[in-house]
Amino acid sequence: MKTTTKEQPSISRNKLLGIAGTGWAFDAMDVGILSFVIAALAVDWNLSPGQMGWIGSINSIGMVVGAFVFGILADKLGRKNVFMLTLVLFSIASGLSALTTTLAAFMVLRFFVGAGLGGELPVASTLVSESVDARERGRVVVLLESFWALGWLIAAVIAYFIIPSFGWRVALIITALPAFYAIYLRRNLPDSPQYSAKKNLTQSIGQNIRDVWSKKYAKSTIMLWIVWFMVVFSYYGMFLWLPSVMVMKGFSLIKSFEYVLIMTLAQLPGYFTAAWIIERAGRKFVLATYMLGTAASALIFGNADTTMVLLISGIFLSFFNLGAWGALYAYTPEQYPTIIRATGAGMAAAAGRVGGVLGPLLVGSLVAAKYDIGYVFGIFCIAIVIGVLAVLFLGKETKQLELE
Repeated sequence: MKTTTKEQPSISRNKLLGIAGTGWAFDAMDVGILSFVIAALAVDWNLSPGQMGWIGSINSIGMVVGAFVFGILADKLGRKNVFMLTLVLFSIASGLSALTTTLAAFMVLRFFVGAGLGGELPVASTLVSESVDARERGRVVVLLESFWALGWLIAAVIAYFIIPSFGWRVALIITALPAFYAIYLRRNLPDSPQYSAKKNLTQSIGQNIRDVWSKKYAKSTIMLWIVWFMVVFSYYGMFLWLPSVMVMKGFSLIKSFEYVLIMTLAQLPGYFTAAWIIERAGRKFVLATYMLGTAASALIFGNADTTMVLLISGIFLSFFNLGAWGALYAYTPEQYPTIIRATGAGMAAAAGRVGGVLGPLLVGSLVAAKYDIGYVFGIFCIAIVIGVLAVLFLGKETKQLELE
């Protein structure tokens, strides 16, 4: 028997990309500013390396919970509804975190910021991937991810000009306010046409989780969990500590912000080249190649002994790492059918966010124990190579594959 569904309003590909990408950029602004705020808080509140590591990790703990819970809910309540809910949660908590006076209160609010952010990202990529043609799906999702670089770049600019003169609270308020504009934009965003066509066929949450681990999808799930864990573990371990690592290498706080700003500029060509290649060479090639580039750059960055080597390797680290992120977001929703797509993507992202908890904590503990930065970045290099092997041996090519 054919099920009739209410026809969804249509939206152009570019408008969809613009609306979803605007919120994505504002999310990135908040995560990006956090890496600079941690460096400023270390001075302002006299934090230890361990406490600095926990600030980054509590954000990721929230992302674990958010990705898991909101990914599952998106298969029950719809992509758009959960998309809006996560952005409201993220915006309010981010704004309130600027008003805190204790580390404990700051970390509680950062947990809720992380929950909203962790839930929004896999749901957004699922919504976009289900709303565009298979021939350009990978490229459009990578372009969606490129808004992350734009947001991080704006965060670096705000940090460079605002934090030294006006303090970290003003910087946090500036990054939180525009997110409310993204909420306004998304009110008229239609839900995914694939979800809308099948929303009457939804099944229980327990069945969705079991299906993600069924024989048909278990190999893809294992591959995604390994890759997500290794990519997020290394990304948050390296990038949340980047300004602080620059300070440890002898640069002033302002000079470290300046160099990180330069490195951040390389994220945009990283995304754009990945978007151009992904529909030509395929998901596996782009993901593996850009991850290998990240691993090599991390090794050189950690062991750099001159300013020029540090800066160039940092630029390549940004270029390859964010290109890999774009490919991963394009690749993940393509592993599952519509009925469990958001659940599968959310669970994979949640597994990755566990790595985001451990990465900053590992750096904090190793720095406190006086380990060399080169040793720390060597660990991240190995982790990324493990992710590459998972893609090559367990991954399947999904280039221009029609979604189930």
